Amino acid sequence: MKNCDWCSKDFVPNVSYQIYCSSKCRELSTKQKVNERYQQKRRAKLSQKKRKCLNGCGTTLSVYNDTGRCSFCNIDSRQVDKALKELKGFIDYEKYE
Repeated sequence: MKNCDWCSKDFVPNVSYQIYCSSKCRELSTKQKVNERYQQKRRAKLSQKKRKCLNGCGTTLSVYNDTGRCSFCNIDSRQVDKALKELKGFIDYEKYE
């Protein structure tokens, strides 16, 4: 009995070097490995460039930032205003109780 490297199920291997219980587990593992290699290459490529925020604020972006906007420009001001109004209403409500 062996333990599958992907799903951790116990299985009886067909050959001595088999590490996955099924072809589906093997394919999923391979896809994950390919995706990880792609992400590593992409991050290495981006680390060589100085990227700036797309909104033009001039902030240098991290290699791990996939949005193209800095954290300050990524905030939706309408949602912030809505949350502040809700908080103000909550605070005003407590004041009059």
